[in-house]
Amino acid sequence: MSQGAALTRAFRRGAGNLRYVQTSQALVRIAAGWLLVLMLAVAGAIVAVNLVNHSIASPQQPVREYLAALQKGEGGKALGLLRASVPRSNAAMLDGAALQTASARIADVKYGEAEDRGGNQVMVPIDYTIDGNQLRTEFLLERSGTEWLFFHKWSFVPAALPVLDVTVVNSNEALLNGVPVNMPNGRNSFAVFYPGEYDASLNGQYFSAPTTRATLSGRDVPTAPLNVLTEATDALNDAVSDKVKEFLDSCADAADKQQQLQPDCPFYHATNNRVIDGTIDWAITEYPQVSIEPFDGRWVVAPLDGKARIKARQVDLFTGAVLDVDTVHNFSFTTRLDIDADTVKLTPQLSD
Repeated sequence: MSQGAALTRAFRRGAGNLRYVQTSQALVRIAAGWLLVLMLAVAGAIVAVNLVNHSIASPQQPVREYLAALQKGEGGKALGLLRASVPRSNAAMLDGAALQTASARIADVKYGEAEDRGGNQVMVPIDYTIDGNQLRTEFLLERSGTEWLFFHKWSFVPAALPVLDVTVVNSNEALLNGVPVNMPNGRNSFAVFYPGEYDASLNGQYFSAPTTRATLSGRDVPTAPLNVLTEATDALNDAVSDKVKEFLDSCADAADKQQQLQPDCPFYHATNNRVIDGTIDWAITEYPQVSIEPFDGRWVVAPLDGKARIKARQVDLFTGAVLDVDTVHNFSFTTRLDIDADTVKLTPQLSD
């Protein structure tokens, strides 16, 4: 073999080894690239799982959904999310406009970090304001499983809804969060969601009550009963005053027609002289001021005090002189008040 041929074969072997080395290095670079991509994907997946577990799969998420349901008046959804039982009570506040009104004043909501309570349970606090007052509510949740192997699932720990007691003076109805509600014997109890603000009032033709409010910030936070302090309206006072005036005027007119010194009226005149027929004239000079107050489950009119004047002529039985009578008498009487829907009935109670 010539020296040239040997050199040619050696060159070819070297070139083959070089191509092999170059190919191996390329494969290593490709594998490293795929490994880097895989590592980045795994890291991205871990980051994504953590992000999801701290956002839409966080313990705060059920609380957000619950508050949103309250503000939309979706009581069924809110009850399902809260996993709450409803105690024996009136359910008028658990849906619709009444529920929306209860949560309408919740503002500036801030969700706190979940605090471990052991046993796969956490407490999620929220801070917020109602009518400018700073409040805080704590919700207890538990891990109830996972979704898609990685994402946590959180649920409220079941509990009973709180109950708000409401009383109203001498009425079988009231307005609670703007909704008419029945108040048997002036009392009722209402299951309510929390947090929320509940207001009670009465706005009737003859009876009304100013709005009274109660704020409920938590299931276990005691809330004083809502007491609706009913009062007689000006319309009722005017109606009773008109009937009192009508009664006294008709009584005075009847006494004039029958020429009576002691008519079947709250007022009378006594004398030892003989009063000349046809001269008796009664007139009410001061009508009673009407005051209507609650008493023993009813509405009563305070004693009615007024003044009546009698004018007449009389003959002195000892001297025979004819004298003028012009006397003002104070009088007082009571009356029974009965109200049926739009009808006001007044029954005077006169002493024998």
